[in-house]
Amino acid sequence: MKKMTITLVFSLFAATGIFGQQNVNLAVGIKAPDWMFTDADKKEFTLNSWPGKVLQINYVDPDESDLNDPFNDVVKKATDVDKTLSKDLFKGFGIVDCKSTWKPNGLIRMIAGNKAKKYDTTILFDYKATLQKEWGLPKDNYTVVVLDKNRVCRFIYKGHIPESENQKIVDLLIALTKE
Repeated sequence: MKKMTITLVFSLFAATGIFGQQNVNLAVGIKAPDWMFTDADKKEFTLNSWPGKVLQINYVDPDESDLNDPFNDVVKKATDVDKTLSKDLFKGFGIVDCKSTWKPNGLIRMIAGNKAKKYDTTILFDYKATLQKEWGLPKDNYTVVVLDKNRVCRFIYKGHIPESENQKIVDLLIALTKE
């Protein structure tokens, strides 16, 4: 009986430890837990840095930084040329998974700076793969996450987005800005 009681108590503490963690495998329909990262100028950003906006977050291993450029080009065209995606209601940005690469942080910041200029956006740095762990994102990859204005995940794609899907995702972004 003593062994059973000790086992039961241990199990309860173990379960509390497991369920008490903030880590979530982010999926469609789940509210994204907040985070805090800095840009190259050490300015801090959180999910609340863009209140009321639909967010497209590109979580990128620097070794895969060009993987979804065709998709990002379509988004840029929708915001800058076609004006079908309002910058007042939408923000796309990148978070670099610095831990997933062999590249030194100085080189990563240079590559990120070029991307920030090309897409006129914000690039943040996750030096410890925090978001990878907390959201259950894959290592050594390029993940695109779309959050609605309430920070609920509405789309997640891990890896290369086929060009046939680009306009569908942009249409989703447009629809979310109108909600």
